[in-house]
Amino acid sequence: RKEYVDLYVNYKFSKSVQKPFEDFMQGFLRGCPARNWKMFSPEELQVLLQGQPTFDWHLLEKNVIYAQYTESDQTIRNFWTVFHELPEEKKKMFLVFLSGSDRISGYGLEPFRFCIADPQVENPDESSPYASTCLLTFFLPR
Repeated sequence: RKEYVDLYVNYKFSKSVQKPFEDFMQGFLRGCPARNWKMFSPEELQVLLQGQPTFDWHLLEKNVIYAQYTESDQTIRNFWTVFHELPEEKKKMFLVFLSGSDRISGYGLEPFRFCIADPQVENPDESSPYASTCLLTFFLPR
């Protein structure tokens, strides 16, 4: 029984996927030659592929560009007060809403800039916030 299970597991996890994996690896290495990856340490490669694992959310606030708003507007102050009270997972969900991803490039939040803009709708109480992921713009009604 043990021999059968060992052979079956070996087939399922190795032999049955060997050809598709070789095809994938050949294509992957054509676009990303292995010699280029060797310059990174394992930690650097992980950050490069997965993005930064932790964020300095106050740096995110510092890097924002405002359109039709100023940093001292009550709406902006309220937004940041609520944002900083959110748990880490909800803050990452905001990044998904804003940019389409809960990760930031390996460079971190330092170069990451987004815009908070007033959509200037007629009745802001009847309008919800929305985002343009392509432009990294968060439209926040007053």
